[in-house]
Amino acid sequence: MKILFAIQGTGNGHLSRARDVYPELKKYGEVDVLISGIQADVDFPYPVRYRYYGMSFIFGSHGGVDMIKTAQKLKLGKLIKDIRKLPVKAYDIIINDFEPVSAWACKLQKVPCISLSHQSAVLNEYAPQPKESDFVGKLVLKNYAPVTAAYGFHFKAFANNIFTPVIRKQVREMMPTDEGHYTVYLPSYDDETLLTHLSHFPNVKWQVFSKHNKEAYTKGNVQLQPIENDAFIKSMAASTGVLCGAGFEGPAEAMYLGKKLMVIPMLAQYEQQCNAAAMEKLGVPVIKTLSAKYYDNINWWLIDGKKITVDYPDQTAKIIEQLMHEHAPLYRKDIQRAITATAAL
Repeated sequence: MKILFAIQGTGNGHLSRARDVYPELKKYGEVDVLISGIQADVDFPYPVRYRYYGMSFIFGSHGGVDMIKTAQKLKLGKLIKDIRKLPVKAYDIIINDFEPVSAWACKLQKVPCISLSHQSAVLNEYAPQPKESDFVGKLVLKNYAPVTAAYGFHFKAFANNIFTPVIRKQVREMMPTDEGHYTVYLPSYDDETLLTHLSHFPNVKWQVFSKHNKEAYTKGNVQLQPIENDAFIKSMAASTGVLCGAGFEGPAEAMYLGKKLMVIPMLAQYEQQCNAAAMEKLGVPVIKTLSAKYYDNINWWLIDGKKITVDYPDQTAKIIEQLMHEHAPLYRKDIQRAITATAAL
């Protein structure tokens, strides 16, 4: 069976999850990997058949997406060309983690496209929604990578076909400790902004992983370093707590490791607003921006913040098996042949 596994390359969560999904897909056939996007900071340790520029949102420096840079970086002609030339009909099943090139290629060529993503769960009617509605944001999320069937991951299994997060093996194997520092990952804030606000808490040791510099340095009680997968995981596993954006994989891993957590959703980013609403229901403190207005909230969290207990079992193999059973005709035929052969014995 030929499988196309298409992964979003904007941000780090999709590729981090894909590290565990790919080996499970390999059990069912030949897997070609497609990655599109230009904002990831982690590598993918398996062969990649297709690499596309895609359609990425560019992080800003003051808490949101930089829409001007996003528009400037968009290469619409190239995107359309890549969508048209992708040979999706050559595959028996296409599995998509919020990746637009393969999703739109499937839609144009009338080929089924199966979503395996966090975004699918966010769009589910039973998933938590922010108090303030965002019609445009929801419309963009729904149409960015259209699919024909959806399997989603969220902080809780809010509905059928929504599963708890894939916690990658590398994180599951960590032995959490507490060395007294706080790990920070806020890619939509520049270093100057982070230094200004984190320095307000001089008795706290901050380990910041920055998207805006290439060299590590320390200023006062704030240590900044470029994003590197192994270093980030080690820092998080040894931390007292984690201050990060309201993404999905990062907060899920922090809670899995038993760290107290505070999140700051990106401004005007619908998915993160939804994530923040879901985490608030779990008891995670949420602040709107990194600003002096929320110093009291941060100070309270540092002094008296509580850990959130979660149960995130390793279900990756089970989820892939269910997906294949429901959507891969060749896999169903193999199962039927095995049943027939067993019955004949």
